[in-house]
Amino acid sequence: MAQHGTKRKLETGEPMSVCVPDTMKLASASPRRRIGGLKKAAVVEEFGQPLVVKQVPVPEPGHGEVLVKVIASGVCHTDLHVRDGDWHVKPTLPIIPGHEGAGVVVKLGPGVTTLKLGDRVGHAWLHDSCGGCDYCLSGWETVCGNQHQTGFFANGCFAEYTIAEANYVGKIPENVSFAQAAPILCAGVTTYKALKETEAKPGQWVAILGACGGLGHVGCQYAQAMGLKVCAVDFGSDKRSYALEVLKCKAYVDIQGKSSEDIVAAVKAACDGVGAHGTVILAPVLAAFRQGVDMLRPMGTAVGISLPPGDFMVDIFSLIVQRKTIRGSIVGTRKDLNESLTICGEGHVKCTVEERKLEDINGIFDDMAKGKIKGRCVLRIAPDP
Repeated sequence: MAQHGTKRKLETGEPMSVCVPDTMKLASASPRRRIGGLKKAAVVEEFGQPLVVKQVPVPEPGHGEVLVKVIASGVCHTDLHVRDGDWHVKPTLPIIPGHEGAGVVVKLGPGVTTLKLGDRVGHAWLHDSCGGCDYCLSGWETVCGNQHQTGFFANGCFAEYTIAEANYVGKIPENVSFAQAAPILCAGVTTYKALKETEAKPGQWVAILGACGGLGHVGCQYAQAMGLKVCAVDFGSDKRSYALEVLKCKAYVDIQGKSSEDIVAAVKAACDGVGAHGTVILAPVLAAFRQGVDMLRPMGTAVGISLPPGDFMVDIFSLIVQRKTIRGSIVGTRKDLNESLTICGEGHVKCTVEERKLEDINGIFDDMAKGKIKGRCVLRIAPDP
């Protein structure tokens, strides 16, 4: 992630003002609908300190932008990093976090032709990209060096209203609730993309490390929707019934009290005695990365999503001789986002959701830091329309 100008900025202690890159001109908003007034938002004003819930002006959508009334907004562990500023890349403060905003379009900026008022949309991590580099032109805008991220370099969705780029929102199916859609905008598309990156085919095995957590329980469902057999890997015997009976995984490996060698052997035994065709590493610990590679069968692919600090060792001989592949994966493209929402709309994915109020955000972060969140926490910003 590289910062190329914060798209919209809150002045410290003052109402919202507009701040855009030099290459971008803010046009006047559509006259068709006047919103105006103030909105409630949770704002990071100082790293490591509680968010401040305050009133700030409702922004006007510029050219190619839409104003979205947020109905539900998911809370991601990345938002905790935004608050703490503990990544090597940091947002410019103050900033409104949140990149899982599900809501309805209430105002169109000039030049918007792909959306209409009332459309149900999702405002996800990828706020925008340059659109002209080799990565964008080849459908890999997630690695564009000139992108902005929602809730990081552009104000996000912990607010009653948010500004989104019309060409970057996801389309929420009519039969998916806003509270269910919100986690799909990050946890869903992220795990779905990672599963695609394993290149595992229907009928083949994937091992998901951290299978019963906020991302994992969604990933297990996407894997099965893709026709894959899932070996769930997690900590604790109490999660076995959840993995096998609720998530319908084919196998469960409890890592509690096991050495890395025993964990790898158990996964290989569950996956035809040979190993998984693909692994998705969600557990934020370095040991999981080594294990995720070692439990692959020949020609398998390990995909890392979590971001633990440090480096991990890999058995180079096994990597080369067995032709294994190691990949990183970051969220998903616009195409991936809409595919993941469509699969949810088809009834294949149901998130475990706990709804709370915007004013509870600091308590939610405390619970998240202590590992007390089950499934995904969603802020209920407004009633369903």
